[in-house]
Amino acid sequence: MTTPQEELLPGTRRALLHRIAVAQAEGRAPSLVATVVRGGATVWSGARTSVEGQSPDENVQYRIGSITKTFTAVLVLRLRDEGVLDLGDPLEKHLPGTGAGEATVAELLAHSGGLTAEPPGPWWERTPGSLRPDLADVLGEQPLVHPVGRRFHYSNPGYALLGALVEKVRGASWEDVLRREVLEPLGLSRTSVRPSGPHAGGWAVHPWADVMLQEPVEDLGRMAPAGQLWSTASDLGRFASFLANGDERVLSAQSLREMRTPAAAVEAADVAGGYAYCLGMEIRHQDGRTLVGHSGSLPGFLACLAISVEDDVAAVVLANCTSGPLVTAVAGDLVRIVAEAEPRIPAPWKPLREADPAVLDLVGQWYWGTHAFALRLSGDGLVSLGPLSGDGRRSRFRSNGDGTWTGLEGYYAGELLQPVRRPDGSVSHLDLGSFVFTRRPYDETAPVPGGVDPEGWRGIG
Repeated sequence: MTTPQEELLPGTRRALLHRIAVAQAEGRAPSLVATVVRGGATVWSGARTSVEGQSPDENVQYRIGSITKTFTAVLVLRLRDEGVLDLGDPLEKHLPGTGAGEATVAELLAHSGGLTAEPPGPWWERTPGSLRPDLADVLGEQPLVHPVGRRFHYSNPGYALLGALVEKVRGASWEDVLRREVLEPLGLSRTSVRPSGPHAGGWAVHPWADVMLQEPVEDLGRMAPAGQLWSTASDLGRFASFLANGDERVLSAQSLREMRTPAAAVEAADVAGGYAYCLGMEIRHQDGRTLVGHSGSLPGFLACLAISVEDDVAAVVLANCTSGPLVTAVAGDLVRIVAEAEPRIPAPWKPLREADPAVLDLVGQWYWGTHAFALRLSGDGLVSLGPLSGDGRRSRFRSNGDGTWTGLEGYYAGELLQPVRRPDGSVSHLDLGSFVFTRRPYDETAPVPGGVDPEGWRGIG
């Protein structure tokens, strides 16, 4: 159910409208439509247009360009979760003979497979896909321009390969698999490979004059998994909610967290700019906020989907011009406006239904050397370890059911936390990836690596 727009305060709604109005006017976009989603429902939609009486709404289709890559990545992660393939598999294992098979599935998803940015031949976004009927036409004679796995280098042909991988494994076209496994389960009835009315026309706006030129609309053929889709602000809002929360019919929340995790080495400029690429998703840092999603462009169209998982706010911005409004900045601003004006109200605190006494025996203060840490048990059944004050390594841990715990994030992600007990059952210390945490600084009764000075603590004298 769509939440009424009145849920947002009038001042918030006006600020959102003002932001897209400025973007459309200053960016000289023929039209611009935007949607904000919070709590899994649309809470605001707005549009601006240069044509009187024909303002688009959230159900008008626009081309979404490379946001298509996120859809393709979801299909690949589904194959992984089914056990059909592993992200560490070389492409050659499942799709032999491409000449780029050394790259792994994960490297293709993260644009670190060393492939060229674009296919050879004429500008693929403005020419028919029939010019590139086979993968060999997409890759060319020299598909690799960097060593495989060494650096992030955005590659559209890489996603053409992933689309072909989906087709090979599923035995059906990428379009059919996408519709059956993602679009229909999520109710994205206005997302399609080819336009379905009402849809916007794509325009190029002259850089030095207020005149326009219509852009061609081409079927991209083999390159479709990299940028073919048409969609609406409403459909992409629902897709954003899925990307933030998961849907067991399509992909779990755990797999989507993996998709939102940086997976490619970036250059210094990207680090400074707060940008990283994940598995089919981008991360941007804007105004101190972490935004995940993807941007997209094709001749005549600009698009951006941005999600702040922490704030539970997402924004979609679509425009029908080749260049103009900075849609990534606009989407980030829409998220910021809502998150700052009407911050997320946390769920009520609730205690655990029951707590294992053995776990309660672990909570409290611990020391790694002289560094003070606290171990806490939370209502979700996880334990968290972090410094009592200041910055430092911290992580949540999930129970393995055998008295040990596995780290979920940060330095301790994947590391084993193991309580070590004395013969009488009391806890001697915590072993975390060989680090010994004790109840007192350098506890002489615990097996501190290197031992503890027998003279003990003393002053200067």
